Amino acid sequence: MVLFEQLIEKIRDKSRDKELAPKWASVADKFSSVWIADASTLEAIKKHLGQLKEKKGQILAGKIMMVIEAFTHCPVSVWYDGNPNCNETNWWESLLLTMPVNGLLLVDMGFYGFEWFDALTDANKYVLTRQKSKVAYRTVRVLWRTSHYKDEIIQMGLHHTNPCRHPMRQVSVLWGNTWYNYLTNVIDPEILSAQQICDLYRRRWRIEDAFLLTKRLLGLSYLWVGGANGVKMQIYATIIFYAVLNDLCADVAIALQQPLEQISIEMVFRSLYFFNRACLQNPQLELIPWLVENHRLMGLVKAVRKRHRDNAKRSLDIWEPALT
Repeated sequence: MVLFEQLIEKIRDKSRDKELAPKWASVADKFSSVWIADASTLEAIKKHLGQLKEKKGQILAGKIMMVIEAFTHCPVSVWYDGNPNCNETNWWESLLLTMPVNGLLLVDMGFYGFEWFDALTDANKYVLTRQKSKVAYRTVRVLWRTSHYKDEIIQMGLHHTNPCRHPMRQVSVLWGNTWYNYLTNVIDPEILSAQQICDLYRRRWRIEDAFLLTKRLLGLSYLWVGGANGVKMQIYATIIFYAVLNDLCADVAIALQQPLEQISIEMVFRSLYFFNRACLQNPQLELIPWLVENHRLMGLVKAVRKRHRDNAKRSLDIWEPALT
């Protein structure tokens, strides 16, 4: 735990000197932090230990909560609960205490709750999530409305015993044939525009990438210990390695003049084997220059897919009327 915190602090200090894409720099300047949080259930423990052999069925190892920085993908915090059925709301207080004042947190609807929203607003901290479909609310003020999106201030919990005390902001966007509704306590559109709200929530999926990489690529889906302390050790060791690997990818992105999202963490990881083999022939080799020189051979830069170009064009069609 201490080693994890020390490493993250060093990486965070290093990342402060890195420039963000103009699209995100304006958002980062307005908040003390922009984080993504989510929970994930761990896979079953291998029952090779005597204390578990007599138990029937699968024994899930528990649940982890991970927080990463939205733009650098660097891990911020990791918490573990041995109960695989625990709810995300169990980490409300931990998240509230960990977040800095004027920080923004991106979460899914598992963290939804009027008490949670009010606590964040009272502490001058912000959240962005999806709106639930059956929540009763009244519109206080319409900020903008077109055929493809709506931006409005709402009051929630009309028929609730403990309604939401503070007003919230709801941004609704028509994507294809479906309306998507986003919810935040950032009321001022000058701080966060409707387009930025939608683009930011799409970045929430970066934490799903982090879970996929730590579990499948770095082996966290294979737990070989039965005790909670052993599980914690494996979790923190894996997240530490992921943080170092992510920082390496950030350096590669700078060297190749590419956005971080275009660098394949999986291929950078797999390239380390070939770099090690090359070092046996030439011990003077340095990692970053070698990766840059061989980035095409190693496939370090992702190809831009057609659906991403189509989505970018569709997004422009939605927001262009508001920008003109």
